[in-house]
Amino acid sequence: MSARVTIALDAMGGDNAPEIVVDGAAQARERFPDAHFLLFGDEKLIEPLLSKHPRLLDAVTIRHTAKAVSSEERPAVALRQGRNSSMQLAINAVSSGEAAGVVSAGNTGALMAMAKVTLKTLPGIDRPAIVAPCPTKVGESVMLDLGANVECNADNLVQFGMLGAAFARTVFGIEQPTVGLLNVGAEEAKGRDTVRQAAAMFRESKLPFRFHGFVEGDDIGAGTVDVFVVDGFTGNVTLKAVEGTVRLYSEYLRQTFQSSLISKLAYMMASGAFRKMRARIDPRRYNGATFLGLNGIVVKSHGGTDAFGFANAIGVAVDMVANDINEFIMRELAEYGEQQVPKAQAII
Repeated sequence: MSARVTIALDAMGGDNAPEIVVDGAAQARERFPDAHFLLFGDEKLIEPLLSKHPRLLDAVTIRHTAKAVSSEERPAVALRQGRNSSMQLAINAVSSGEAAGVVSAGNTGALMAMAKVTLKTLPGIDRPAIVAPCPTKVGESVMLDLGANVECNADNLVQFGMLGAAFARTVFGIEQPTVGLLNVGAEEAKGRDTVRQAAAMFRESKLPFRFHGFVEGDDIGAGTVDVFVVDGFTGNVTLKAVEGTVRLYSEYLRQTFQSSLISKLAYMMASGAFRKMRARIDPRRYNGATFLGLNGIVVKSHGGTDAFGFANAIGVAVDMVANDINEFIMRELAEYGEQQVPKAQAII
C-alpha cells in the first residue's frame, strides 16, 4: 500500500474494547504506515490508551460518542436507538466517503443490519454474505456465508458463489477459482431442494469460475475447492465447530506433553516445530470476516479477539480497499450478469 487509506474503527465494539482496538490499530500502523484511523467512541477512555502509542498519535482522529451497541442488543433495536452509537457513526464515515472501510468487533447482527441499511447492497446482489479465508492443507480457501443469512434460496447461493469467486480472484490471485456447494454428500441426488437447485443453476450458467459440484465437511481441511458456498446457518455452525476442534486438539497436545518428564523433554526438543504449527492454525491470523456484497467495505472482527487479532482484521479491510474488491465484483456482475444465470426452478 503506497497511498493513504482511512479506516473507520468502532472503538467501543468487542469484549475488550477500547483497549484491543487502540492496541490493534498501533500494530496495524506498523504494517501499514500510510493508514489513518478514525476512532469512534468515548474520548475519555480512548485518549489515555493512545498515550501509550506515541507513533500512532499522528495517524488517529477521535470522533467522540458516549453511546455504544451492546453485544446483547437486537439488530432492530440497534437500528432504532443506535443512530449516535460508535458502530453507526463508523459506518456513516464509509457512506459519506470519509473512510474507505470500517472494522468492528461489536454485535454481528447489529453491524450487518446497520451496514445494509446505510450502505445498501451492490447492484445485482440481493443479500450480502459474511466471507472469510480458512486454512487448508494446500493453502487457503474461502467460505461464505458464515452467518449473515440463516435461510437462503438457490438464487442467494449462486450469488454467494459469484461473490466468493471474485474474492478468490482478487485476494488470492486465482484466475479461475473452483467453487463447491457444501452438502451432506457428493452425489447429485443428496441434499435439500435448495442446494440441488443451486447446483443445477451453477451447471447451466456461464460464469468466470469452475463449478466443482457438491463437497462435504472433510473437504474443507483438504482444500478441495477454492470457494465453499453454504447457507449462513450451516456456515456459522461449521466455522464454530472448526474453531472449537482446533482449541480441543491444542489442549490435548498441552496435556499430553505435560504428562511426564520424558514428554516435557520431547516437547522442548520439538518446540520450534510446535511454534510454527501454532502460528499456522492460530485463529487470530484469520480474524476479520468481510461483509461481501455491500456498497462499502465492512469487516467484522471476532468479539473476543486480542490486539493481534484486531490488527489482522484491520489488515483485511486495508487489503479489500487495495484490491478494489467492490469495483471488481461490479465488473464481474456486469459481464456475467443475472441474465446469464437461470432462476431457481422446483426440483421434482
